Amino acid sequence: MSEQKVFQASDESKGKAKQLRLFAFLAWFLAIAGQIFAILKLIHDDTMIWLIVVIVVILALSITGSMLWKKANRLDPASEKDKTRFFVQNQLGAIMGVLAFLPLVILIFMNKDVDGKTKGIAGSIAVVAMLVAGISGVDFNPPSIEKYTKEINEQTSVIKDLNFDNDNVYWTTTAGNKYHIFEDCQHIKGRDGVANGTVKESWEAKSISELCKTCEKRARKAKNVSELEL
Repeated sequence: MSEQKVFQASDESKGKAKQLRLFAFLAWFLAIAGQIFAILKLIHDDTMIWLIVVIVVILALSITGSMLWKKANRLDPASEKDKTRFFVQNQLGAIMGVLAFLPLVILIFMNKDVDGKTKGIAGSIAVVAMLVAGISGVDFNPPSIEKYTKEINEQTSVIKDLNFDNDNVYWTTTAGNKYHIFEDCQHIKGRDGVANGTVKESWEAKSISELCKTCEKRARKAKNVSELEL
């Protein structure tokens, strides 16, 4: 039985993930600051247009933060063993999306100085924005160390089967989202920054998780010819 490989994010991936999370928190901070501004200054009949504009800006910031957070989680995923941390880390975008709107929504409908028209229009837009921010922040297929580990071992098995028991692939460090069995594959031949290593290393270095279809077809053809010769 072959040795099982356990995914571990590289220092570079962890560094990128940390940077993305900082930008995500900045976007969420600005969204909440915008909410506070709207609560203090814009819940009035004569400022409804500006209130709606700020709601749209808050929504854009919330979604941006969630997208950055999800990208960071794919570079440096949590472990399923710690249930609480796993849930919070992967669903923080949804939590922050709701928090960026919930106090504002409540205060719009509770403010006695605002007429029914303003409450109906601005309140409805704020509720819809909150739902959009919350849903867009949900990660319906959250990454995890365990999930990556399983996929790495499955793909390593496929590569070794196609490549005569050799777990060695190639990928570009500058662009591309696939790894290759052949260094002279047309998709990477002549490109700068071609690296090679195991499937696990390609995952950890660049979160690459897909085999090049051209290389797969070529490898299967070579394997079939080899088997016929035997």
